[in-house]
Amino acid sequence: MTECVFCRIASGDVPAKEVYRDDDAIAIEDLNPQAPVHLLVISVKHYPTIGEATGGDSSDAAISAALIRIASRLGEERGGRRGYRLVINTGIDGGQTVGHVHVHVLAGRTMGWPPG
Repeated sequence: MTECVFCRIASGDVPAKEVYRDDDAIAIEDLNPQAPVHLLVISVKHYPTIGEATGGDSSDAAISAALIRIASRLGEERGGRRGYRLVINTGIDGGQTVGHVHVHVLAGRTMGWPPG
């Protein structure tokens, strides 16, 4: 997917401020942060939505768990005891602006409710 910006970031074609990388995922600082800490945990393999990442074979389904595990760990590290928020936007009405599954990690301030 050469036109997908997150695929290009994962492949190293587009620079980003990486805070984590393994075979399944990369975490970067968001370019338009909505909180003092705003990271994106992105799957290396292209999945347009979280539904597609969880609906395939067992290896595909494992990626959603990996994304949540990594996002939770980064939230704990960056948000500490005060807490953090994980967000997965899906589809246009869900606020997804990049068609590649990713988890937002938000921390460093009190989060309001409702969020949108």
